[in-house]
Amino acid sequence: MLHLGIELGSTRIKAILADSEKNYNAVASGWFNWENRFEDGFWTYSLESALEGVKEAYTQLAKNYKNETGNSLTDIHSIGISAMMHGYLPFNKSGNLLTPFRTWRNTTTEKSATILTQLFDFNIPQRWSIAHLYQAILNKETHVSEIDFLTTLAGYVHWQLTGEKVLGIGDASGMFPVDPVDDEGEKFSYDKVKQGKFEELTGVKLDDILPKILNAGDYAGKLTDSGAKILDPTGELKAGIPFCPPEGDAGTGMVATNSVAPRTGNISAGTSIFAMLVMEKPLSKVYTEIDIVTTPTGKPVAMVHCNSCTSDIDAWVQLFGEVSELMGADFDRNTLYEKLYLKALDGASDGGGMVNYNFYSGEPVAGVTDGCPLFFRKPDSQMNLANFMRVQLYSAMATLKLGMALLEKEGVTVDSLLGHGGLFKVKGVGQKLIASALNTPIDVMDSAGEGGAWGIALLSAFASQKQVDPSISLSLEDFLINSVFSDNSARREKPNPSDVVGFESFMDRYTKALPVVINACSV
Repeated sequence: MLHLGIELGSTRIKAILADSEKNYNAVASGWFNWENRFEDGFWTYSLESALEGVKEAYTQLAKNYKNETGNSLTDIHSIGISAMMHGYLPFNKSGNLLTPFRTWRNTTTEKSATILTQLFDFNIPQRWSIAHLYQAILNKETHVSEIDFLTTLAGYVHWQLTGEKVLGIGDASGMFPVDPVDDEGEKFSYDKVKQGKFEELTGVKLDDILPKILNAGDYAGKLTDSGAKILDPTGELKAGIPFCPPEGDAGTGMVATNSVAPRTGNISAGTSIFAMLVMEKPLSKVYTEIDIVTTPTGKPVAMVHCNSCTSDIDAWVQLFGEVSELMGADFDRNTLYEKLYLKALDGASDGGGMVNYNFYSGEPVAGVTDGCPLFFRKPDSQMNLANFMRVQLYSAMATLKLGMALLEKEGVTVDSLLGHGGLFKVKGVGQKLIASALNTPIDVMDSAGEGGAWGIALLSAFASQKQVDPSISLSLEDFLINSVFSDNSARREKPNPSDVVGFESFMDRYTKALPVVINACSV
């Protein structure tokens, strides 16, 4: 049986087809590249591009599948949609978007996030949908009175394909705080106490506008005729295929790395970088640097989310590529990345005394409100290519280290961390350095490169199994361990003692010079 997963990431929309007869391995894929834009003070994507990208990714997947098998792709057993979490997508009763999509990357809600964090005694990051909504209320934006439905990007695409206004609990927990179990001990819901406080503060009835919460394994609707035409205008794909609940990229990354049980965790490192640690007990207090969200089955997760990771590295690689082309070199971009990443391993363990900040947008974990990438060094710094590249990679991990240090003090521990995303594409480099940066073993699975699109395909397969026989008590953890990852090997990198000390020296410079960046960003 074939299970389709589509994830809308920050730079790529990816479609994966997983085959249950091949241990749910990916048998075909397709993708569509897209970029966010900074317009009128907000980072945004157009929803037209989102649907166009979903279609193009599916079209490419279907073409690749036919090239591989000789068969047209008509028999899909289940579908799942995943996307970047958080953000602000308000719609009116006619289904029209009331403002351009305000993504997770925006840091324009500091006032509302601060007020709500104090009101709830629970951290509300600037990225969360409720922070965007309350900021719009504080700003007296006229569209607020017209809101009929507020959702995430995954929730929007799912709605367009199925007609259902629902959301998986992991994605919902990044819109508004959730109660994992309600008074009957059976269903998930938004936190009723906090919901009451918000409604008393604003008069907005959240039950009227937020998506219904579903658990992993629940039935979440089926592909409609109009949805089938969005995915496949050729008409080969037929309506009626069941969907699992739409989920956020954090949750699908956890599934793709088998990190959904207590004492497991993963790091996703691409345009942004974040760590997800499944907790055994609550934190002792509120930390504004740490989100509390959930797994796709509602288990509490400590999330350290940093807005910037590889974008600054990409810019420098682009510059080095231009220099190489100027000198007449013949190379492909992937080779350039590989050689520059590997060169970082030749650098001094502390980066040669240099320091870099990769802030393409505001970074609340570091106290930076606006984007302002900055590299600087002292005259006696050891300026060479190896040290420069090591410092670039260190910079991509530095803000994550700030948040993870708080969890370490809280006693939140995991046996190891699973890494996936662009930072780990060059084998052994990002994995080796981040193991030393966090002083924790880092595993990378052979399948980790498939990412969240594969993760949501697995969630759709899990829901499919649950629907066949609802009486079977099958947990997501058991499904992943026994059906998906039983033969999946992982490469482990342990912390290198000299690199651990070197990164600590880098972080000492990094934290001492942060005021320079904060001042520079305000110019």
